[in-house]
Amino acid sequence: MVEIKGLEKFGPKDFPGHISSTVFLGGCNFRCPFCHNPELVLEPEKLPSFPPDYFSTFLDSRKGWQEAVCFTGGEPLLNEDLDVLLHLVKERGLLVKLDTNGSFPKRLKRLIQEKLVDYVAMDVKAPLQRYREVTGVKVDTGKLAESIDIIRDSAPDYVFRTTVVPDLLTKKDILKVAELLKGASRYQLQQFLPGKTIDSRYDSMDPYNREELENILEAVRPFFSQVVLEGV
Repeated sequence: MVEIKGLEKFGPKDFPGHISSTVFLGGCNFRCPFCHNPELVLEPEKLPSFPPDYFSTFLDSRKGWQEAVCFTGGEPLLNEDLDVLLHLVKERGLLVKLDTNGSFPKRLKRLIQEKLVDYVAMDVKAPLQRYREVTGVKVDTGKLAESIDIIRDSAPDYVFRTTVVPDLLTKKDILKVAELLKGASRYQLQQFLPGKTIDSRYDSMDPYNREELENILEAVRPFFSQVVLEGV
């Protein structure tokens, strides 16, 4: 059974245009040094889990005004039985947003085909050839490319997004990501924000300034129908 490790009862920015809550699931197969959820990624077993029936009761208590639920992590698709939770949401007529790193294309495709996901947000961490350096683990980049194609071709709605970390990604790197995602309807550049991270070196690292980020945004704009900048 999928274990819920956190629940944000109101996530105003997580599902654009909808009143939503956000569910946090533990565990991740990446070790991105700038990740802001170190406990969820590294030691999810040490975090308390919500009782199995709590989530259903929570959803029922918000009937009539909540519109959507976002599933994030960690990496939600690590859970083979994630569909159990998604069915609970869809049975109540709510929308589902799924955050993913794209490393489980078969599970992603099945959930989309079964109409259990309405909106997919895939984090594209870096150009494919730099994934091991940026994520801290060996990555099957073929699976990432497959997920990108699945999302672009069959997701009801989606966004690709990249966190722009000064120590790891340059403008040239982001342009390579843009080339990989060319033709996507929506791309989001996310400002890196210092704070508690997996690697303490990133806890106080200075982010790119707004002018630098806007320069990168203008460079990638021709590749997409819509480009947005978040976190500045």
